[in-house]
This record gives sequence, C-alpha cells and structure tokens, in this order.
Amino acid sequence: MESAKQLGEGKISSLIIKFSAPAIVGMVVTSIYNVVDRIYVAKGVGPLGLAGVTLGFPIMMLVMALTSLVSIGATAIISIRLGEKAQDEAEKVLGNAIVLLFVLSLIITFLGLLFLEPLLIAFGASEDILPYAKAYMRIIFAGIISQIYSLGMANYIRAEGDPKTSMFSMLIGALINIVFDPILIFGFNMGVAGAAIATVLSQIVSACWLASRYLCGKSLLKIRPQYFRLSWPRVLHILTVGTPAFFKQISTSLTVLILNHSLQTYGGDMAISAFGVVHSVNTLVMMPIFGISQGIQPIVGYNYGARQYERVKKTLYWGIFLASCFTVAGFLLIVLSPERFVLLFSEHGSDLMALAVNAMRINLSLLPVLGFTIVSANYFQAVGKPRQAVVLNLIRQVFLIVPLTYLLPRYVVPGLDGVWMAAPTSDGISTLLTAGAIFLEVRHLNKMEHDEQNGTGELERAAALAGK
Repeated sequence: MESAKQLGEGKISSLIIKFSAPAIVGMVVTSIYNVVDRIYVAKGVGPLGLAGVTLGFPIMMLVMALTSLVSIGATAIISIRLGEKAQDEAEKVLGNAIVLLFVLSLIITFLGLLFLEPLLIAFGASEDILPYAKAYMRIIFAGIISQIYSLGMANYIRAEGDPKTSMFSMLIGALINIVFDPILIFGFNMGVAGAAIATVLSQIVSACWLASRYLCGKSLLKIRPQYFRLSWPRVLHILTVGTPAFFKQISTSLTVLILNHSLQTYGGDMAISAFGVVHSVNTLVMMPIFGISQGIQPIVGYNYGARQYERVKKTLYWGIFLASCFTVAGFLLIVLSPERFVLLFSEHGSDLMALAVNAMRINLSLLPVLGFTIVSANYFQAVGKPRQAVVLNLIRQVFLIVPLTYLLPRYVVPGLDGVWMAAPTSDGISTLLTAGAIFLEVRHLNKMEHDEQNGTGELERAAALAGK
C-alpha cells in the first residue's frame, strides 16, 4: 500500500515526474516503433503500402475506443478506491475488467475477420490500396487480444502506483517490433504482412510481461478468481466512467474516416499517404501529452477520493504546464524544418514530399494548444466526471471537425488545403470552451476545499446519503 499512499503525501512535482516520466518514455517509444513501422513500409513497399497501413489507423482507434471503455473506466475507479482505502473493492473492479477485456477481444477478432473487406472499403480503401490494407489488418485482427490486454493491464498497474512496469512493457514491445520489422519486411520480403506480424509479436511479449507481474504476486492488487464473476452494477460503473475515453477514441476514428473520404475526393491515394506522414510526426509530439495525462490520472484520482482538493488543483496545473511545454517545442521543430521529417518517408522532389510538407504546416498550426485541451479533458475523467469529459472530447473531435472537414474545402479554402485546415480551426474553438470548463471546475474545487476546512463537507455528504 506504500506505493498508493505516496499519492496522497508525496511532493506533487516529484510525483508527476515519477508517474509521467515512465508513461512518457513508454508512449514515445511506442510511437517511435509505430512510426518506424510506417517508415519501413514506405521505403520497402512504397506509397500505396503506406496508404494501406494508414487506412488501418481509424480501425485500430475503434478497437482502442472499445478497450478504453473498459480499461480507462476501471483505472479511474481503481485509483479512487485506493484513495478511499478500499483495496478489496479495487480488486473486484480489476477482476471484472479482466473478464470484460477477454469477451471484448473475442468479439472484435470474430467481427473484424468476418467483415474485413467491407470495413476497409467503408474506411476509404480504393482498389489499389485494398490489397495492402487487407494483408495488414487480417494479421492485426488475428492477434488483437494481445493488444487489448497489454493496453488494459498497463493502465491497471499504473493505477496502483507502479508506472515503471508499464513503461518497461512498452519498451520491451517497442524493441521487439523495431528488431523484427526490417527482418520480416526486407529479409523475408513479407511487405505489410511482415510489419503486422512484428506488431503482433511485440504486443504478445508486452502482455506476457504485464501478466507476469500479477501471476508472480508482485502487484499491489491481486487477481482473485472469485472476482471474475461479473457484478452488473460494477460493470455499469466501469463502462460509465470509461465512456469519455470511448467517445474520445471513437470520435477520432470517425473523424479519420470522414477525413479519408475527403482526402480521396481532393487528392486521391497520395493524399492519404501524406496524411500517414503527418499523423506519424504528430504522434511523436502527442504521445508525451498522453503520457502526462496518464501519469497524473492516479494522482488526481487518489487525492480526489481522499478529499485533498489543493493537491488535485496543483496536479492539474502542473500537468497542463508540462504538456504545453511539449506541444510548443514540437510545434517549433516541425514548423522550422518539416522537410526533415518528411524525408524519413519519401525522397526529395517527390509528389508525396510536396503534399506532406504543405499538409504538416497547415494541419499542425495550432499544435501548441493541444496540451491544455487534452490534459483538461482527461482530468474530468480522472475525478469520475464522465459527462464533462465526453462533451469536451466530442466538441473538438466530432461536433466541430466533422462539419469543418466537409464545409471548409467546399466554401472557404478550396480543395485539399481546406481539408487540412479543419483540425486547427476545431482546436482553436475547443480550446476556448475547455478553458471555460476548467475555470468552473477550479471554482468548484475551491468551494469543496473551503467546506472541508470549515467542517461542512462531511455534513453535506451525510445529508446526501440520508436523502438516497
């Protein structure tokens, strides 16, 4: 319990570094091996191979959305229960979450393989891209259980105060993928199928590493078979708290689906390849932001459960500051020399080079504000307020960007540039709305802190319980 206890007593800045640094390292390494995947495919197969792998991205976001519904929901509840000193209830949540992930993986594998071709066509695959996308996604779906469990267990272990194990699982997986990518793609001439096999192998190793933590009894929370029996109120609670993460991921999938169709309309297969380059570079910048968001989640959740609201606010402020430092630094690197990044995927003077450089300059123009918006939205999830988190994520990733992707290239900025403009326009508007939500939340935290100091907080909770 010492690792959890430190969440309520340790120095905030030190805790954030301790919990965020492993998450940042792990996620950056994970993003690097995903980018390396695409670099090897682009160099070994060509732009169509890169486009095929890129088309798999929104489908994988859909899978991650379903996984997050369970894993992120359970993670937030586990953190809060540990803050309340309710370890037995935290273990019940863990047991139910493990069963839910298993059922989910079986359903996704079956449906993904059964409807693979129509699914890829629906997500924008042309006749030229389809063979590459099928070869890649068929293998990914066959091994999807390893990805689902590696993502889920990494979150659970982080929630109990052990971020290093999660980081090592990502590092091991990344190393496996980086080693096997060139061997399978070039050595065995397997193309995109080789990239998919390397990815699945890396996820299997990561999942086994994380499982060993529980099976060897090294974790704070124990896996108890009696808690595998699903409790429907508990399942509903997990799914409710996980809803913001679900909508965040699924809205990204929906956005990319619509974006792919717009890219095909205004730029063809080469525009989709350019998006693959832009997304790869953007991922390198955004993974540290997601790492910070994950790193502060157990700190925020624990202290919120323990009613230490000043520590909650400090953690939020630190998270926003650190995330903004990363986004500003990434923005400067990209804007000053976009060609350097694109050359990893293409050659000087190629059509892909020209398209990707232009896309990068436009699409990532408001990158600096994303640290604030992402950390803020994830904060609401960490304190068990899914409604606010859902609304903020949907505003940015659906309600704004989807109509903008349709309207801008038709009526404001003609052609492909209008498609690239949709994301920064959406980011600017959503940042203003998020700032308003955070202002109201901080004011609410101040009120609760004042009530606790004056002894009225306990009376209000007792009255609320009596009214139920």
